[in-house]
Amino acid sequence: MSLEKDIKQAKFRNEHHKVTINLIYTYNWMMERQKAFFDLENITPQQFNILRILRGSFPKPISTLQIRERMLDKMSDTSRIVDRLVLKGLANKKTSAADKRLVDISITELGKEVLERLDQKHDKIDAILDKLSEEDAKFLNILLDKIRSTD
Repeated sequence: MSLEKDIKQAKFRNEHHKVTINLIYTYNWMMERQKAFFDLENITPQQFNILRILRGSFPKPISTLQIRERMLDKMSDTSRIVDRLVLKGLANKKTSAADKRLVDISITELGKEVLERLDQKHDKIDAILDKLSEEDAKFLNILLDKIRSTD
């Protein structure tokens, strides 16, 4: 379907306005489909993002500040999400030995197992974009990077 049909809007101010609306709409469309994928392991996309960050730093623990800097969704409440991961047994949290004001976060074995199971099902998440060829995906990445370029 076209954006116009999906959101029942026939006119846009200009093509740039349409791109803005299309990006927002497509982001939400993708998140809705990803949610079903993460529901398989009873985690949210933000929890997945933090687990992925923790796995990348393993075996070295990192602080909530370092996690926040690496997160895709900068508006997330990192501390609250980490607390939920700890309650689920997917992450560990302890006071930093180097600085008592900081908290060190690390992934648990169970957290790594959850990510491994999701990694094995990556075809389901990749299928969200299955209408794009490899070349289309490369070109779209170039365009998205161009939008965010600051020069």
